[in-house]
Amino acid sequence: MLDVLDGFIGELRAAGIAISVQEAIDAAEAVEAVGLGARDALESALGVTLIKVPEHRPIFKAAFDVYFALREGAERVDTSGDEVLADAAPAPDGEGAGRDDGHPPLDPDEVRALALGALRSGDRRALTNAARRSVELFAGVEPSRPVGVSYYLHRTVRGLGLESLVAAVLAGEQASFAPALGAMGARLAAEEAAESAEVLRELIEAEIRRRLVETRGAAQVARSLRRPLVDDIDFISATGEELAQMRRAIVPLARILASRLAHRRRRGRRGPLDFRSTIRRSLSTGGIPLEPRFRPPHPAQPEIVVLADVSGSVASFARFTVHLVYAISSQFSKVRTMVFIDGIDDVTNLLRSTPSITDAVESIATNASVVQGDGHSDYGSALVEFHRQFARSIGARTNLIVLGDARNNYHRSETWVLSDLRRRARKVYWLNPEPKAYWGSGDSIMGEYADHCDGVFECRNLGQLRTFVEELA
Repeated sequence: MLDVLDGFIGELRAAGIAISVQEAIDAAEAVEAVGLGARDALESALGVTLIKVPEHRPIFKAAFDVYFALREGAERVDTSGDEVLADAAPAPDGEGAGRDDGHPPLDPDEVRALALGALRSGDRRALTNAARRSVELFAGVEPSRPVGVSYYLHRTVRGLGLESLVAAVLAGEQASFAPALGAMGARLAAEEAAESAEVLRELIEAEIRRRLVETRGAAQVARSLRRPLVDDIDFISATGEELAQMRRAIVPLARILASRLAHRRRRGRRGPLDFRSTIRRSLSTGGIPLEPRFRPPHPAQPEIVVLADVSGSVASFARFTVHLVYAISSQFSKVRTMVFIDGIDDVTNLLRSTPSITDAVESIATNASVVQGDGHSDYGSALVEFHRQFARSIGARTNLIVLGDARNNYHRSETWVLSDLRRRARKVYWLNPEPKAYWGSGDSIMGEYADHCDGVFECRNLGQLRTFVEELA
């Protein structure tokens, strides 16, 4: 048991979840208290001891399903009264495979009929048995083949014809009960069928995972299923689902950052010496001022000007950065945002006038006037135009943040503009969503611009963006 728990915790750490020694000890005590028989209770107990933020829950769930997959064997029930099916080596095409336990080969029509009956009843025991038979017949699991769970899941669902089975369930419900059910009843029947189908899909996936763990080992299967934390997902390569996760994570992230920055500004500096208070305090030590007293600090809040490339290659990165900066804008006296491709536009009022910052950032793509030429990024032209329109508004309290990959499509760099802006501003930072190894390759002129910045940061994900914002204030 300790070996399994140790591997499980090691996988969570490898995925990026910080787990202390004390938390690992607490997890071991939780396992001892709950036991391995009640799987749901075990999952809850380990989740309470090891997971600290909701965003880590999917990573925990995936690793738990792998490392404790063999415990699912206790649920293997055949509702037909036969013995539980033994694992068999399927035929190359994944269908009609023979069985090595003395029973005749599985019949596809019988398995589909078993699954259809399970979907109609919604009984979990029947669905579990149908899932195991389906995997044995249609998955074609090959222990030596380096493919993951999703491949075998797709193969099983396609062979079983799950969508057709759901349609058959609904057709039967409508034929038998349509007059009595009415529109609302038909809708409820459809939702129940969809719910049973989803349960069957999950059970199929669990059975595939169990078989792979038996043959390959939990560590290898967990490694193939490992997904990055939301803080580690690259802006540029994120999928639609990952972008949605990042949008959900950025709101609490901004709230935490704003609170942290406010605390730092209150406690991080001392005000001027309070002479009278120091003298009064020294009376208790014979007139010796051992404890100097200071007035409360009143640090001036800096301004932020964001200049963001919103061309297709870095649009997602700019969207999240602008969103986060505006979400913590209470910690800055003024925030202005300009966006560009080969033209430039001030979208500050657009962001402020739209009720939802998310909707405002999305509307920039359609409402901002950022294309004046061929529609390809031209940093030199955008910098020159920015200097012409806004250079006078850059002062000693201004932090200028440039967002972009510095891929200039072989146009003029106009580095003199950045040099002049650096002279005017408090600080000039450049955030680049590309890995540092790519800087300077092809049409990237990051090296030319870096010489005229106070800081250049690789900023490929929310974690790196958070680190930069903490340093900014």
